[in-house]
Amino acid sequence: MFRTILVPTDGSAGARRAFAHAVALAERYRADVHTLAVDSADGGVDTTARLASTVEAADTTADVTQADRTGVAHEEILDYAEAVGADLLVLGTHGRTGVRRYLLGSVTEKVVRLSDVPVLTVRAGDDARVRFPYQNVLVPTDGSEQAAAAVDPATDIAATCEAHLHAVSVVDTRAMGTVTRPDVLLDQLKSQARSAVDAVAREASHGGVDSVRTAVQEGLPYRALLAYVDEFDIDLVVMGTHGRRGVDRYLLGSVTEKLVRTAPAPVLSVRAPDDAAQSTGTSATPE
Repeated sequence: MFRTILVPTDGSAGARRAFAHAVALAERYRADVHTLAVDSADGGVDTTARLASTVEAADTTADVTQADRTGVAHEEILDYAEAVGADLLVLGTHGRTGVRRYLLGSVTEKVVRLSDVPVLTVRAGDDARVRFPYQNVLVPTDGSEQAAAAVDPATDIAATCEAHLHAVSVVDTRAMGTVTRPDVLLDQLKSQARSAVDAVAREASHGGVDSVRTAVQEGLPYRALLAYVDEFDIDLVVMGTHGRRGVDRYLLGSVTEKLVRTAPAPVLSVRAPDDAAQSTGTSATPE
């Protein structure tokens, strides 16, 4: 599935961890790796010098190409990804707590929102869980087109790594108190959720995944998914999402963004094909 992997790096500990993870993926998929250092046009931190040491420290059989550019980081990353035909971007990120986790601005967040190809974010920090090959892969779903975009990559990765695939749908119960018959609505939503995870299970089985676990849960989606990640020792979360342009890209709220920031395991964000072209639409659990 992955043939050309791009790893932007600034030489930080998080970037080095992302590079090591990308190399492990590249070796499994026999993919080429490109590393990119972007120096700011205003003469900020020189990242180019750090790039060579990151690559040299890696013990890998993958073909690694080094490049450097000057400019606005996320713009240069997306432009370079298109130029080399990258089909996966791997970036380091860090979790935030308190008020800071609700503030935008990081390069990784902008790339996740704007990239047309899947973006794998790898957390830094002592609480991060970064392991490969993956043993447990989670794909959240609500049956939407955005969620469906994640199923093929999740299936391919789980089959390639001989991992267990977990298909989970979370019924958001926050609106139950505003309807006349919350019990009837809850039953309907749970039935839809069950259909969604069963559909993922069928597709995964057809795609060569030997072990598939399905679950329907209730609660606040991102919190329920975080709890699931911890309970089942998930190594990778694969989620469908949609991109945003203009003012909307600065608005928070998506489940994917919250998991990118808080999940201990890496998160692979996958854009739906129509969204990659139009950047429109909404979804619940996966987005």
